[in-house]
Amino acid sequence: MRQFILIFCIMLFSSISLSAQNKSVLIAEVHTLKMQLDSLKSELFNARKTEKVSLAKAESYETQVTELQDANTTLLKNLNSFAEVSNKNSDNINKAMSSLDKKEKQLKEVNAAVARNDSTAIVVLTNAKQTLGENAKIGVSGNSVVISTDLGTLFGGGSSAKIAATGGAWLQKIATILAANPDMAITVEGLTMTGNLDLAGQQAAVISGMLQKQFSIAPERITALGKDGNFKEGITIKIHPKFNQFYAMVKENMKNNN
Repeated sequence: MRQFILIFCIMLFSSISLSAQNKSVLIAEVHTLKMQLDSLKSELFNARKTEKVSLAKAESYETQVTELQDANTTLLKNLNSFAEVSNKNSDNINKAMSSLDKKEKQLKEVNAAVARNDSTAIVVLTNAKQTLGENAKIGVSGNSVVISTDLGTLFGGGSSAKIAATGGAWLQKIATILAANPDMAITVEGLTMTGNLDLAGQQAAVISGMLQKQFSIAPERITALGKDGNFKEGITIKIHPKFNQFYAMVKENMKNNN
């Protein structure tokens, strides 16, 4: 009996010891699990915190992307507008260059016409000196060759409007110059210093009529008028380009190039 009790006590003690050990192990495992749980909670907290930061950054990035897209759209619009303006400016420049080329061509043609007139004036001056002699009153004013003579040579006096013999010979020389230069016109000016413009005009008209009738100078080439010569009297003959034709040529040239 005692032996049975002893065995029972031993077994009971062993059981209590084993339970105590299991309890210690369980307590240790609980402590470990608690530490792991705390660690997981900390990691979860940090993860949530990081998530919030990431979400904030993502939202900020989305805002920046939207702003960049808007800026890019605006930039593209500005580039398109700039391209349109640039194309318009290019067209305007091309038009301006084309207009300048036309104007330059017009100027060249006008300058060429002026140069031809100048050359013709030199030819007329040479012909006049050869025909009338070195002692004749010959000069140049602008594009005109100016030939002067007194009333006595042409009319035998200042109060007459009838051509004298000496005047006919002198006008024949003028007609010779005009015949040699058919592209030139002539202006006959009767100058008076007494204020008698009627007589001066009649004298110029008589000279014009004789050049037409006796020397076959075309009437459209001749202009006759009386002028106040201040302190001069006589006849002045100006041989010059046909200005009306010149101006018509310039006008037509400008019209065709516009």
